[in-house]
Amino acid sequence: MGRAYQNRKVSMAKTSDAKAKVYSKYGREIYVVAKAGGVDPAGNLALRGLIERAKKDQVPTHVIEKAMDKAKGGGGEDFAPARYEGYGPGSCMVIIDCLTDNPNRTFGDVRLCFTKTKCKIGTQGAVSHMFDHAAILAFNHADEDAVLEALLAADVDVTDIESDDGKVTVFTPHADYFKAKQALLDAFGEIDFDVDEIQFLPKSATPISGDDVVLFEKFLDMLSELDDVQNVYHDAQF
Repeated sequence: MGRAYQNRKVSMAKTSDAKAKVYSKYGREIYVVAKAGGVDPAGNLALRGLIERAKKDQVPTHVIEKAMDKAKGGGGEDFAPARYEGYGPGSCMVIIDCLTDNPNRTFGDVRLCFTKTKCKIGTQGAVSHMFDHAAILAFNHADEDAVLEALLAADVDVTDIESDDGKVTVFTPHADYFKAKQALLDAFGEIDFDVDEIQFLPKSATPISGDDVVLFEKFLDMLSELDDVQNVYHDAQF
């Protein structure tokens, strides 16, 4: 897999004036994760990792607390995940993850991004089979073998592990995320994860150039304007 994940996940914070969108994105996701798995980060590893990521992205504490308070109340919006797949300029492959309280609106908005940039939205599963749905955990550690041993002892399916400049990066199937993270915490205590996410990693790359790059950047910009869009993954290689 290598370090492709660092370049294939599109940031929704390309400019300083996008901070509000970043706060909204995290607030929505924290609310959904806390409502589904409980508001105690100690017992909800997904929530714990999400809060840590939010803090690293400089999301204010009051934004995090507001989302947690909404989840405690049990009311509020009823967000549900929605995933769209398709082909961008130059036949590159794209996956778009959303959280929405109105699936019809979100589908229409995302489809418009495709059609206005000469892209083609596909059916579910159209391109996801060309990506690995992987959990990625990266943290400072000097002994890759010790990390691997701890994971294997916990019966974690490790698909790849890298060690570079004192940092270990672990890749596992997304279904093993909780098991892998708990095994690392049990073996090494508190860990400050540099990466703690589930992502789609492309199995290959699709080179694009010229006008296709311009169209693809417009496509990504349009998606970044949609509040419901949480993450965009692709296999385009500029």
